[in-house]
Amino acid sequence: MGHRAVVVSAQRYAQERLVGNAELRLPGVPAGEYVVLVAATDPPVVFGLGRSVRVDTVRYTRRLFDAPLPAPGLADGPVSPEVFAAVAAQAGPAAPVRTWLVGVDLPVEAESPAEAVRRYWTYLRDLGPTELPAYVAPIGDELAMQAYLVGEPAPLDPEED
Repeated sequence: MGHRAVVVSAQRYAQERLVGNAELRLPGVPAGEYVVLVAATDPPVVFGLGRSVRVDTVRYTRRLFDAPLPAPGLADGPVSPEVFAAVAAQAGPAAPVRTWLVGVDLPVEAESPAEAVRRYWTYLRDLGPTELPAYVAPIGDELAMQAYLVGEPAPLDPEED
Protein backbone atom coordinates (compact mmCIF):
# COMPACT_ATOMS: atom_id res chain seq x y z
CA MET A 1 0.00 0.00 0.00
CA GLY A 2 1.45 3.28 -1.11
CA HIS A 3 0.80 6.93 -0.52
CA ARG A 4 0.17 9.52 -3.18
CA ALA A 5 -1.02 13.02 -3.88
CA VAL A 6 -3.70 13.46 -6.49
CA VAL A 7 -4.21 16.93 -7.98
CA VAL A 8 -7.66 17.81 -9.30
CA SER A 9 -8.68 20.89 -11.26
CA ALA A 10 -10.07 23.95 -9.50
CA GLN A 11 -13.38 23.25 -11.25
CA ARG A 12 -13.53 19.68 -9.92
CA TYR A 13 -12.68 20.97 -6.45
CA ALA A 14 -15.56 23.48 -6.66
CA GLN A 15 -17.93 20.67 -7.67
CA GLU A 16 -16.74 18.44 -4.82
CA ARG A 17 -17.42 21.25 -2.32
CA LEU A 18 -21.08 21.44 -3.36
CA VAL A 19 -22.12 17.86 -2.59
CA GLY A 20 -21.15 15.50 0.24
CA ASN A 21 -19.89 12.65 -1.93
CA ALA A 22 -18.46 9.69 -0.05
CA GLU A 23 -16.21 8.75 -2.97
CA LEU A 24 -14.70 10.36 -6.01
CA ARG A 25 -13.53 8.83 -9.26
CA LEU A 26 -9.89 9.53 -9.96
CA PRO A 27 -8.56 7.67 -12.99
CA GLY A 28 -5.14 6.14 -12.52
CA VAL A 29 -5.27 5.64 -8.75
CA PRO A 30 -4.59 2.00 -7.87
CA ALA A 31 -6.56 0.21 -5.15
CA GLY A 32 -5.29 0.34 -1.58
CA GLU A 33 -3.44 3.69 -1.79
CA TYR A 34 -3.62 6.39 0.87
CA VAL A 35 -4.38 9.65 -0.94
CA VAL A 36 -3.82 13.36 -0.26
CA LEU A 37 -6.35 15.30 -2.37
CA VAL A 38 -4.97 18.56 -3.75
CA ALA A 39 -6.90 21.26 -5.62
CA ALA A 40 -5.09 23.09 -8.43
CA THR A 41 -6.18 26.48 -7.12
CA ASP A 42 -3.95 29.51 -6.70
CA PRO A 43 -2.38 28.72 -4.30
CA PRO A 44 -2.94 24.94 -4.27
CA VAL A 45 -4.71 23.50 -1.22
CA VAL A 46 -5.23 20.10 0.36
CA PHE A 47 -9.00 19.56 0.55
CA GLY A 48 -9.14 15.99 1.79
CA LEU A 49 -7.56 12.68 2.63
CA GLY A 50 -8.76 9.35 1.41
CA ARG A 51 -8.12 5.72 0.65
CA SER A 52 -8.59 4.13 -2.75
CA VAL A 53 -11.14 1.37 -2.22
CA ARG A 54 -10.82 0.07 -5.77
CA VAL A 55 -9.01 1.13 -8.92
CA ASP A 56 -9.93 4.73 -9.85
CA THR A 57 -12.12 5.26 -6.74
CA VAL A 58 -11.08 7.14 -3.59
CA ARG A 59 -13.25 7.19 -0.47
CA TYR A 60 -12.86 10.26 1.73
CA THR A 61 -11.47 9.58 5.19
CA ARG A 62 -11.28 13.30 6.03
CA ARG A 63 -12.81 16.29 4.25
CA LEU A 64 -11.14 19.67 4.66
CA PHE A 65 -13.46 21.83 2.56
CA ASP A 66 -14.15 24.28 5.38
CA ALA A 67 -10.48 24.64 6.33
CA PRO A 68 -8.24 23.52 3.43
CA LEU A 69 -4.54 23.26 4.11
CA PRO A 70 -1.71 24.83 2.12
CA ALA A 71 -0.21 22.36 -0.34
CA PRO A 72 3.25 23.72 -1.20
CA GLY A 73 5.31 21.18 -3.11
CA LEU A 74 2.57 18.55 -3.36
CA ALA A 75 2.36 17.37 -6.96
CA ASP A 76 0.50 14.52 -8.61
CA GLY A 77 2.26 11.27 -7.77
CA PRO A 78 3.76 9.23 -4.96
CA VAL A 79 4.53 10.77 -1.57
CA SER A 80 6.33 9.26 1.37
CA PRO A 81 4.40 7.85 4.32
CA GLU A 82 5.98 10.64 6.39
CA VAL A 83 4.56 13.35 4.11
CA PHE A 84 1.12 11.73 4.27
CA ALA A 85 1.35 11.48 8.08
CA ALA A 86 2.44 15.14 8.33
CA VAL A 87 -0.54 16.31 6.27
CA ALA A 88 -2.90 14.11 8.32
CA ALA A 89 -1.42 15.52 11.55
CA GLN A 90 -1.81 19.07 10.27
CA ALA A 91 -5.45 18.34 9.41
CA GLY A 92 -6.05 17.13 12.96
CA PRO A 93 -9.08 15.18 14.08
CA ALA A 94 -12.46 15.79 12.50
CA ALA A 95 -14.90 17.96 14.41
CA PRO A 96 -17.61 16.07 16.28
CA VAL A 97 -20.69 15.32 14.22
CA ARG A 98 -23.64 17.55 15.11
CA THR A 99 -27.24 17.65 13.95
CA TRP A 100 -28.14 20.62 11.79
CA LEU A 101 -31.39 22.00 10.43
CA VAL A 102 -31.01 22.73 6.72
CA GLY A 103 -33.79 24.20 4.66
CA VAL A 104 -34.64 26.02 1.49
CA ASP A 105 -37.68 28.22 1.94
CA LEU A 106 -39.11 29.37 -1.34
CA PRO A 107 -42.47 31.06 -1.94
CA VAL A 108 -44.03 29.39 -4.97
CA GLU A 109 -47.11 30.60 -6.83
CA ALA A 110 -49.12 27.71 -8.29
CA GLU A 111 -52.66 26.47 -8.95
CA SER A 112 -52.37 23.47 -6.59
CA PRO A 113 -50.08 21.97 -3.95
CA ALA A 114 -48.83 19.35 -6.43
CA GLU A 115 -48.01 22.05 -9.00
CA ALA A 116 -46.24 24.07 -6.29
CA VAL A 117 -44.03 21.06 -5.54
CA ARG A 118 -43.23 20.61 -9.24
CA ARG A 119 -42.28 24.28 -9.55
CA TYR A 120 -40.24 24.05 -6.35
CA TRP A 121 -38.09 21.24 -7.77
CA THR A 122 -37.77 23.16 -11.04
CA TYR A 123 -36.51 26.21 -9.14
CA LEU A 124 -34.04 24.09 -7.21
CA ARG A 125 -32.72 22.57 -10.44
CA ASP A 126 -32.61 25.85 -12.38
CA LEU A 127 -31.29 28.16 -9.67
CA GLY A 128 -28.96 25.67 -8.02
CA PRO A 129 -26.46 26.33 -5.24
CA THR A 130 -25.10 29.54 -6.80
CA GLU A 131 -28.39 31.46 -6.64
CA LEU A 132 -30.66 29.71 -4.14
CA PRO A 133 -29.51 29.98 -0.53
CA ALA A 134 -29.80 27.10 1.92
CA TYR A 135 -30.38 28.06 5.55
CA VAL A 136 -28.40 26.23 8.24
CA ALA A 137 -28.65 26.27 12.04
CA PRO A 138 -27.47 23.88 14.73
CA ILE A 139 -30.27 22.01 16.50
CA GLY A 140 -31.13 23.88 19.67
CA ASP A 141 -29.73 27.20 18.40
CA GLU A 142 -32.05 28.13 15.54
CA LEU A 143 -31.31 31.83 16.11
CA ALA A 144 -27.79 31.13 14.81
CA MET A 145 -29.24 30.45 11.34
CA GLN A 146 -26.91 31.35 8.49
CA ALA A 147 -27.56 31.44 4.75
CA TYR A 148 -25.11 29.62 2.48
CA LEU A 149 -24.49 29.91 -1.26
CA VAL A 150 -22.06 27.49 -2.92
CA GLY A 151 -20.91 26.26 0.49
CA GLU A 152 -19.96 29.75 1.71
CA PRO A 153 -21.78 31.98 4.23
CA ALA A 154 -24.00 34.56 2.52
CA PRO A 155 -25.89 37.57 3.88
CA LEU A 156 -29.32 36.73 5.27
CA ASP A 157 -30.63 40.11 4.14
CA PRO A 158 -30.80 40.42 0.33
CA GLU A 159 -30.36 44.19 0.77
CA GLU A 160 -26.82 43.58 2.15
CA ASP A 161 -25.48 42.78 -1.33
